[in-house]
Amino acid sequence: MHLNPYGEYAVLLAASLANDMPEGRSGIEERARTFGMTMDFIPTPEDHELTRRVIEDWLRVVDATDPQERAALLNQQMAAAAAYPRLVDHDDEGWHLHYRDTNQGMPHVFRAIFSVGTALHLTTRGMHRLGRCAAGEDPGDPCRAVVVDVTRNGRQRYCSVRCANRAAVRRHRARTGAPSGNGQKPQRPSVN
Repeated sequence: MHLNPYGEYAVLLAASLANDMPEGRSGIEERARTFGMTMDFIPTPEDHELTRRVIEDWLRVVDATDPQERAALLNQQMAAAAAYPRLVDHDDEGWHLHYRDTNQGMPHVFRAIFSVGTALHLTTRGMHRLGRCAAGEDPGDPCRAVVVDVTRNGRQRYCSVRCANRAAVRRHRARTGAPSGNGQKPQRPSVN
């Protein structure tokens, strides 16, 4: 039995879609399967657009830094996707909970699992463990990737090692007064 099937994995799936939305519905479904979501959905022409809107709503939670505001937004999203939790056994996954009614469309199911999963993630790991890449806080850095902190110490601030390294180089250059990467080597003072 799964104790928390919609916590970490649902939040990681939402972040993956937010950071790199696939072109079409089939790409979204393939990504969902990559993150362990095996339910088949009856396709509709609006699935891609409605899923994009679900992600946009979810990003409001990501961008809310105040825990009260974050909780209020999540509560609104969970209320919009409200359904009785159901015990199900499908696709050889074993018995687990679904937070949705039977035969709902992909976007509605995503709203339910993303909101419930995010609520579980934040309440079990900490309300601060979801946000944007800290590299994007620096002027001129374009990174706006979502970071889901699943580390033991709860201090993950960057979406990748590359962003963390870029930020470290900027901090180093700011401390030492080194040029900011214009391609020229810094001039060393002559020693007499």
